[in-house]
Amino acid sequence: MKLFEHVIKRLVTRGQLTVFYANGSSVTVGQPDPTLPALAMRFRDSRVPFDIVRDPRLGMAEAWIDGRVAIEGGGIMELVSLIRANNAWESGKSIDAKGVLTRSIKSARQKLWRANHKARSKANVAHHYDLSGALYALFLDRDRQYSCAYYPDADNEAGISLEQAQEDKKAHIAAKLHLKPGMKVLDIGCGWGGMALYLHRTCGVDVTGITLSEEQLKVARQRAADAGVADHVRFELIDYRDMTGPFDRIVSVGMFEHVGTAHYRTFFNTCRNLLTSDGVMLIHTIGRMGGPGITDAFTQKYIFPGGYIPALSEMIAGSEDTRLMVTDVEVLRMHYGLTLREWYKRTLANKADIIALYDERFYRLWTFYLAGAATVFEHGGMVNYQVQYARDRRTLPITRDYMAEAETALHGR
Repeated sequence: MKLFEHVIKRLVTRGQLTVFYANGSSVTVGQPDPTLPALAMRFRDSRVPFDIVRDPRLGMAEAWIDGRVAIEGGGIMELVSLIRANNAWESGKSIDAKGVLTRSIKSARQKLWRANHKARSKANVAHHYDLSGALYALFLDRDRQYSCAYYPDADNEAGISLEQAQEDKKAHIAAKLHLKPGMKVLDIGCGWGGMALYLHRTCGVDVTGITLSEEQLKVARQRAADAGVADHVRFELIDYRDMTGPFDRIVSVGMFEHVGTAHYRTFFNTCRNLLTSDGVMLIHTIGRMGGPGITDAFTQKYIFPGGYIPALSEMIAGSEDTRLMVTDVEVLRMHYGLTLREWYKRTLANKADIIALYDERFYRLWTFYLAGAATVFEHGGMVNYQVQYARDRRTLPITRDYMAEAETALHGR
């Protein structure tokens, strides 16, 4: 317990946290802060502090999932927010209780799980995206956009709904694609079809959406059929490496995180070959600041096996020598935090339905996942990158004015 207390005292200096051990003893760390909650954690068995010290995120996650930790004065979102607010990325402080891993160990771990071989890509996708569609309907917007929405200000003072923010995200991306009616568009990692259907409806383009999730494919095809546009918006269960072109545009939202660094060059070479000579591509991905890293054990085990959040340097390096030109880069900083907090609120509101679909342990796992994800965008080292590529330097206007003009026009539709 001494090591645990040493760690927790270092992690929480602003705001107050009291820890009640299973043996009845307790410790209080931090100082009252009007901007942060006063919370208590109650450990229900003696192993919890040791599990947390051994691997802070996984140890805390599994103790929470198993019900071996209770939180008083708030929930898991408030607890994770308290810890991350005390250890913001900008401060340079680490929340790794064991200190910095040696470069050799870190390098070995990277090589082991960064590869996302074609043979197991479908299984990795199914682990997360083939969960019950009823689950996603309970916390996503009506269009089932499972990526960050686009908000006008860092605190959403405008008070726009999640639905509107997701519609604005689609307009923001569509504007960067510089679309013209009749173009052929490839949507890599099309989800439940919302982006593809939006691009056809608002821009008059034909879209082929591809996914490795059978559940998403069923929903996307049904949506296209219901809208009467199945001859213009098609969906296929296929790996991007098996596609044939050409396409005028490629869009990919929330898929690049599953490519794997070992396959970045293959991804970009494939996309270049799929594009026409004046083709344009827009990649929207979660990204890490501060250079390459590793996927934490909780995310790797429970949420996205085979997934890896790229640093911008890795992404750009992966596309070098493919003759794809980077024509625009935008960093979305707070948008995903706002989005995830909305998903978290909806998850709490639908607790009974989620437990009925799965069980109490799954519900607790899902809340931990969303809380951790929200706060890593608010205080940690994650952002979203939107990187635009073109095959020809003359394809796009040489200022960004066209993006704003197109976005305004899309809002009018």
